[in-house]
Amino acid sequence: MACRSTGLTAKGVAAAKHPGGITRPVRVGDGGGLYLQITAGGSKSWLFRYRLKGRDREMGLGGADPDGRFGGVTLAEAREKAAEARRMLRDGHDPLDQRDAAKASQEAQEAADVVSVRTFQSVTESMLAERESGWSNPKHRAQWETTLRSYAFPHLGEKDVRTIDTEDVLSVLRPIWPKTPETASRLRGRIEAVLDFAKVRGWRQEENPARWRGHLAEVLPKPQRVKRVEHRPSLPWRDMPVFMQALADRTGVAVQALAFVILTTARTGEVRLARWQEIDWKEAVWTVPAERMKAKRRHRVPLCAAALEILRSAQRDAKGHDSLIFPSPTRGKVPLSDMTLSAVVRRMNEDAGGTQPRWRDVEGRAVVPHGFRSTFRDWAGETRQDGRDVAEAALAHVVRNKAEAAYARSDLLEKRRVLMEAWAEWCLSKPQQPDTGGPVPT
Repeated sequence: MACRSTGLTAKGVAAAKHPGGITRPVRVGDGGGLYLQITAGGSKSWLFRYRLKGRDREMGLGGADPDGRFGGVTLAEAREKAAEARRMLRDGHDPLDQRDAAKASQEAQEAADVVSVRTFQSVTESMLAERESGWSNPKHRAQWETTLRSYAFPHLGEKDVRTIDTEDVLSVLRPIWPKTPETASRLRGRIEAVLDFAKVRGWRQEENPARWRGHLAEVLPKPQRVKRVEHRPSLPWRDMPVFMQALADRTGVAVQALAFVILTTARTGEVRLARWQEIDWKEAVWTVPAERMKAKRRHRVPLCAAALEILRSAQRDAKGHDSLIFPSPTRGKVPLSDMTLSAVVRRMNEDAGGTQPRWRDVEGRAVVPHGFRSTFRDWAGETRQDGRDVAEAALAHVVRNKAEAAYARSDLLEKRRVLMEAWAEWCLSKPQQPDTGGPVPT
């Protein structure tokens, strides 16, 4: 191997080249066992050569970087490393062995640090696994996991359980406490249970920031005293198969439009004004233009098989590529009115007879078309693990947090496609026993 010994300079390191004519590397000595090694391809690196116990050894010191602009090792840094290696040799230590030992120690420490960091999500999964044999039924376990995954994981999932404090818990609870106090109260109890589990296992030492008595009770109103935000009456999600079966017994454009509203989770105005030119049959996507969206942003809707079937049926009466999909049956080119869609549900309640509406929410109010969006959200939150972002994107909800919005560029179309097929499968499944407080089959 070619080698010549001379003192180096930074400019000399930059200018040094392989002489050519040979394929093996050449070395330029700086003195004291330090060499600049140059390959036939032109790459440069630092090498420290020494002899110990009758053996010649070589230790790489990193890629050469003359002026330190590219993250490599400068001449001055290489000399410092070589000087440190010579000090080890004077003390009777092998520099290579010392470096290997230091690297192994660092890797062991990093591995220990990784193990010691227990995220809220990993602790939740550990707790659910350990309780596997104790659940009264699989649905109860699924409800626990789905609730935590939908509401807690977006805020706490990646947080070390040792660092979760009261403000972290409140960041999860405050947005839903006034809207769905019962769900929020259950969620609080489940977060408390996860953090208690972490403390028992020795993964957390502090007091539980999710405890109610003497803590959160001082800053949050009691769930039973919360004045709920007045939402549109929505059908309990467990009653959807019964409702869809009853809807299927009816005919007409308004019935088709309402079924389409339910299966796409779109707003009624978006459906009433939908036109054939917005449908991409090949991709099974309905694109709602920005001017018709509440957020004034174009929205792509993945069409499940059942929604496509409704469109095929409606297409028989289509008047042209730019015509309305669900026009008024009495006024031709005029779109259906919101009242027409509401009338479908109203007549379904009237035809059922009785003093109580058959199709009602948990408070006994007659449901309205817009409420089916809430029904879908409750179903997704209770039964699916697709994640909050996917369900919110299906509803075309705007990301409120500006920092999150800056990174939320995808509309999650393919993930939403899976979610919407599952929603349609549930809606069109064999009817089950209605939920308590919901409609009673007649």
